[in-house]
Amino acid sequence: MTDPTDGIRAKGDATAPQAAPGDTARDTATDRAAWDDWRARRRAALTSPQGNLALVETRWAPPGERPDLDGARAELGEGQTFTTLERTEPLSGRPEYGFRRWDARSPAARHFDHVDTFPYRPEWVLKADYQPVEGARTVPFEHIRDNGGTRDLVVPGDLRLDLDGDVYTLSAFDDGTLLLVFGDPTNGTSTYGAGRFLFVHRDEQNNGSQRVVLDFNRAFVPPCGFSDQYNCPMPPRQNRLRVPVEAGEKLPVFRDGYGAY
Repeated sequence: MTDPTDGIRAKGDATAPQAAPGDTARDTATDRAAWDDWRARRRAALTSPQGNLALVETRWAPPGERPDLDGARAELGEGQTFTTLERTEPLSGRPEYGFRRWDARSPAARHFDHVDTFPYRPEWVLKADYQPVEGARTVPFEHIRDNGGTRDLVVPGDLRLDLDGDVYTLSAFDDGTLLLVFGDPTNGTSTYGAGRFLFVHRDEQNNGSQRVVLDFNRAFVPPCGFSDQYNCPMPPRQNRLRVPVEAGEKLPVFRDGYGAY
């Protein structure tokens, strides 16, 4: 599969938006129930046989080569599976090929307890304007395992958010659904240090732009918070909010003193 971000979603990931939240006259009880359902689906995705917790190896073939899939298959242990992936090498622009090995009984999966999460807060369901741009504009995103290098990802438009008196122009890239990689002052204290992810729901049209919903209650820990075999993008400067976002997921919790890696 083509995977420009080196694996944002696991197969069957439940973090993508399922339905549009309501408008100003919100039914908080209904929204809270929908959020509880999202959390249940999120846990099911994380703990699935190819969920974030199950990734135990990502192996890339040398430049210009393809991986030995027969050899990879022969190396699989009991209950393990593998999938192929592809990305673009940032300097040469050439495709790179690799595979991932999954183990539903990985140490992370066996020790996982839950994801610590802020209480549901309806005030963190925000509206923003989405303004598409013509052509394929790219924005450089630093990735956690690229030693300070960047990868250009297609950003099809700007998200304009008015928050606590500041107006932000946010960059969300196209991962099949708009994905916002954002940071805020909670990172490294109560939430994951490298930032969090949020899928953006496109709402109604408004004079050529679109209204979108940013439900920060559904902000989630990126895959690299569960396995060091992911290479997650980090928030660019324009996506770093100055207000603490005390909504959404905080950190994964493991039993018996185990850490994700």
